[in-house]
Amino acid sequence: MAEGQRNYDLDGIEREVCDCRKCPRLVEWRESVAAEPPKRFRDEDYWARPLPGFGDRDARIMLVGLAPGAHGANRTGRIFTGDRSGDWLYAALHRAGLASQPEAWAKDDGLVLTDAFITCVVRCAPPANRPTVAERDECLPYLERELEALDRVRVVVALGSFGWDGFLMASRANGIEVPKPKPKFGHGAEAVIGNRLLIGCYHPSQQNTFTGTLTEEMMDVVFARAVEAAGT
Repeated sequence: MAEGQRNYDLDGIEREVCDCRKCPRLVEWRESVAAEPPKRFRDEDYWARPLPGFGDRDARIMLVGLAPGAHGANRTGRIFTGDRSGDWLYAALHRAGLASQPEAWAKDDGLVLTDAFITCVVRCAPPANRPTVAERDECLPYLERELEALDRVRVVVALGSFGWDGFLMASRANGIEVPKPKPKFGHGAEAVIGNRLLIGCYHPSQQNTFTGTLTEEMMDVVFARAVEAAGT
């Protein structure tokens, strides 16, 4: 696929994602959160729309998360930006040489990703971070199309089991054979899916980082492996 065509496809996907109103429950939730934000964000204008992917369009590494945070990306307008999960993730990407800075607080903060593209399975912030199966299935075609457009991607890092399963479903929908039995998610787990290596990473949620289930060292090992595999 030519460079211009890849960019055009991603531009089209981004426009469709940002205008999407297919899931009434998610639309109501993302907008109600923006209408009544907590005190610390009361003076900010929320994005309150679905989130497109973000990063290097020539990336060899893709990260797939669950969904935007209600007061993170749903507020800032950029995936994994403005909350504790994003703090952990972008710091790890910076240590791995994939992000220009270790912090991400706003859409216009100057952050640049090199050789990495971040996306998610569900594009709207869901109540309690739990989208329904129907909402996941409604959103999945966006990921399918991103995977086709980002044809240089060779490594996919799944941030949590939801991202792992979402990538497998999107790959299958794109006509790529998924091994049977289905590869099991785990931190550091690997599976070859078509011409891409899938690597599991615990999601950098506060539940995982506060309890020590996920440490900085654990994330560094995963991203070092992703960088190594992407360069081969």
